[in-house]
Amino acid sequence: MIAVVPEPPLLLPELATGAAAETAELRAACVAAATRLAGAASRWVCVGADDGGRRTVTPDARGSFVGFGADVVVGLDTAGSEAPVDRRFPLPLLVAGWLAGQTGADVSIRGELIAPDASPDECAALGRVLSAEDVGLLVVGDGAATHTEKAPGYLDERAGPFDASVAAALRDADPAALAALDPDLATALFASGRAPWQVLAGATAGRSWRGELLHSSVPFGVAYHVAVWTP
Repeated sequence: MIAVVPEPPLLLPELATGAAAETAELRAACVAAATRLAGAASRWVCVGADDGGRRTVTPDARGSFVGFGADVVVGLDTAGSEAPVDRRFPLPLLVAGWLAGQTGADVSIRGELIAPDASPDECAALGRVLSAEDVGLLVVGDGAATHTEKAPGYLDERAGPFDASVAAALRDADPAALAALDPDLATALFASGRAPWQVLAGATAGRSWRGELLHSSVPFGVAYHVAVWTP
């Protein structure tokens, strides 16, 4: 099974504060997707984009949201860890650890990070490697951050069609559509999910999946998509 979620730190109630109402539905959808993934697999691989580039993070790792305004510590293994807390932990893994903790299940997560500007071929290659593993796949990343003038990347009229195509691909479980996303356009739109979604495309190509789009919205001018794919 595969779950697709965004990575806004505002998922945490401790960070949402005045935006709690605006993020409640998104938070519920993300927890629902993670809970379903936990019901299907106790071992997850989290795929996310990070400026540190391609690397693997082991399940004993821990990090904190302190850089985003709250010293909330999360681990990649819900059974606990004594590893030092990394105060600069990659955001996709922070979100993965927090979501795993919300499920109430025993979950162990390995992080597989890829550069935000990784080519579609690089993403597909990682996806093919992951397709051979018997794990739940958690794919983390945001859509375009350019949907309004107050968005982090200001307003770009291309954001609407871009995220409409992403939402449709996630709803329809369409790996080819995700694989066809233009990396240059995604970069211009500040869409951090492009590379992880193309890893997903590589991991699922040639197989039949059923997609469900649980949530799609653009609060604060950033697109957030939540979906689950089942074989």
